[in-house]
Amino acid sequence: MSTPANEEEDHGEVFLDEEDIIDEVAVDDEDLPDADEELGSDGEAVDEADDSMHIFTGHTGEVYTVLCSPTDGTLVATGGGDDKGFLWKIGRGDWAFELQGHKDSVSSLAFSTDGQLLASGSLEGLVQVWDINSGNLKCSLEGPGGGIEWVRWHPRGHLVLAGSEDSSIWMWNADKSAYLNMFSGHGSSVTCGDFTPDGKTICTGSDDATLRIWNPRSGENIHVVKGHPYHTEGLTCLTITSDSTLALTGSKDGSTHIVNITTGKVVSSLNAHSDSVECIGLATSSPWAATGGMDQKLIVWDLQHSLPRCMCEHEDGVTCLSWLGPSRFLATGCVDGKVRLWDSLSGDCVRTFRGHSDAIQSLAVSANGEFLVSVSLDGTARVFEISEYQ
Repeated sequence: MSTPANEEEDHGEVFLDEEDIIDEVAVDDEDLPDADEELGSDGEAVDEADDSMHIFTGHTGEVYTVLCSPTDGTLVATGGGDDKGFLWKIGRGDWAFELQGHKDSVSSLAFSTDGQLLASGSLEGLVQVWDINSGNLKCSLEGPGGGIEWVRWHPRGHLVLAGSEDSSIWMWNADKSAYLNMFSGHGSSVTCGDFTPDGKTICTGSDDATLRIWNPRSGENIHVVKGHPYHTEGLTCLTITSDSTLALTGSKDGSTHIVNITTGKVVSSLNAHSDSVECIGLATSSPWAATGGMDQKLIVWDLQHSLPRCMCEHEDGVTCLSWLGPSRFLATGCVDGKVRLWDSLSGDCVRTFRGHSDAIQSLAVSANGEFLVSVSLDGTARVFEISEYQ
C-alpha cells in the first residue's frame, strides 16, 4: 500500500539549498496577527476601531430611537427594546435618568420646542410626558389601541400628536393632561406624521399608501393623497418644508413624492431609488433634500429641478440620516453599523465613524452642533465629535 507524499517517513531536518529559494519576503512584525486578536466567525480579525468619545450603555436591549434636546447641548434621550427610555448627558458618564413605566418597547421620543418636556411613546400604545427640569412624570396619555409609531409636538405649544399602529392619530394637551382630538381615516398603521411648522395643519402618512392632511382644531380630513401618480406601497417617512407649503414623503415602493399641502396635489416625484426609502431630510440652507434607502444609497436632490445632485453608495441599507445644522454636511446611519458623514456638494464621504457592531437605527445632532449621537441594535448609543463639520 503506497503512502501519500506528505505521509512519508520523517527525514528529520530539511535543509534548503541556495537555488531552492525563489523569493525572500521581508515581514514587518506589525503585519503579523496577534495570537490574542479576536477573530470573527470567518477567521478574520474583527474591526474593533471605535471613534466615539462617549458610549451610553444603560440599555439592556436594542436601541431604536435617539433625540437631542433643542436647548441643552449635552442632554440626550434614548428609547429601546428593553421597554426603557433614558435621559443622559454627553461627557457625563455618571448622570442618567430612567424614564420608567412603559411596558413595551420605547419606539419614539420627542422634545417640545422649548426643551421643557419630553414625550415618550411605546408599543403598548402609551405616551408619557416628562418634565425635564424636575425629572418627574408630568402625565400619561392613553387612547390608542396599538403601538405608538411616532410622537411630535406642536411648534409653539405643549400639544402632543401621536400616530398609532391601529391606524389612528391622537392629539392631547400635555399641560392639562387632556385629550383634544382623534383623527381617523387611515386604513393601516400610521407610520409618519407631523404638524406643519406654522402649526396650522397636520400631515400623516400610512402603510395604506396614502397621505392625509388634517385640520388640527376641527379634526377635519382636508385632503387624501392616493393613487397615481402617488405611492403604490406604504409610506415610511415624511418631512415638511419650513414655509409649511410642501410635504415630502418616502415609501416602500422606492419613490419620493412632493405634495402641495394646500391643494393636496402631487407637484413632483423624485425617482432614483430601487428599494424602500427609509429616511428623508431637508437641508436648511439650500433647496435640497436627502433620501436614504435599502438600495444602499443616499441621494441628495435638487428640489428646484427634481433631479439627483449626487448618489452616495453605502455597504448596506441606509436607515436614517441627519443634516448637520445649516452646513453642507449630512450624516447617515447604515445597516453595516457605520455612521458616515457626506459632503452634499461633492457627494464625497468625508468621515466614517466606527464603533457600533450592528445596524444603526437613529441619529441626532446636539443643539450646539458639536456632537452626533447614534443608536444601534447593538444596545448602545455612541457620541461622535462633529464640530469640524459646521
